[in-house]
Amino acid sequence: MTGPAARAARPTTAATARDPHADLRDAVGRWFGDTARDLPWRAPDRTPWGVLVSEVMLQQTPVVRVEPAWRAWMERWPEPADLAAASTADVLRAWGRLGYPRRALRLQECARTIVARHDGVVPLGEEALRALPGVGEYTAAAVTAFAHAQRAVVVDTNVRRVLARAVGGVALPAPSYTAAERATAAAVAPTDDAGAVLWAAASMELGALVCTARSPRCGACPVRDACAWRRAGRPGDEHAARRRTQAWAGTDRQVRGRVMAALREAPGPVAGDTVRAVWHDAAQLDRCVASLVEDGLVEQVGGRYRLPD
Repeated sequence: MTGPAARAARPTTAATARDPHADLRDAVGRWFGDTARDLPWRAPDRTPWGVLVSEVMLQQTPVVRVEPAWRAWMERWPEPADLAAASTADVLRAWGRLGYPRRALRLQECARTIVARHDGVVPLGEEALRALPGVGEYTAAAVTAFAHAQRAVVVDTNVRRVLARAVGGVALPAPSYTAAERATAAAVAPTDDAGAVLWAAASMELGALVCTARSPRCGACPVRDACAWRRAGRPGDEHAARRRTQAWAGTDRQVRGRVMAALREAPGPVAGDTVRAVWHDAAQLDRCVASLVEDGLVEQVGGRYRLPD
């Protein structure tokens, strides 16, 4: 047996016997080795740039929407230098409906910085990665682990939920990442590179597919018998089940999305009357257009609007 499953199935030693989290990691690692999704940014031929692009795209966007966009993006701009040289309008059109188009601008700015400061190569190390535009603590850790195969404590929303339940015994983590959570995540993560990378990928997958926020599939969980939350009777389960996602209809996000869609679909500048027709509330529309201009996503030329060059 080779690969992640083999690493997860390593025999118990005196050291791991003293580690209270060894069984948790091993069970999740074996499960991941058997069930991991076949995603292109996990392929053996993945590149650090491809991993970085995937992590930016996956922020608050489901895999099913990201995968085709990522494939098209990487075919068009396979290296940072390719994206750095692209027009902003082309970048925003390619981003399409992935949401939060400011991420596309930051990704292009990141590519330009990689070209200018790192000879077009995604840098090694979390400190160097965090110095890139738009790269925060999570993204730097994820690229370090998944692109460079080095130890990092990778904690996203899914990992926070897995640790809250399996280790902390509560239904959901706190609204914001706490110092206590950070300490727990660091304690659970293996100290070796291979083990830490496996744990990062496996715990994220478990939270995404099994230990979900509203409908956890405890019967399919590889650590169901050891989970502190399940052993306690799943306290707070009713609260987690009622948890709602943020409303979309009628929000500024929806209005901004409609304006961006109108501009992406147009071959050139769009008349103000056409933009005003996308939404019924003139005051809300004006506010949203102004915010798009301020964010650098839209340019106003006289009475017309366009994507930036």
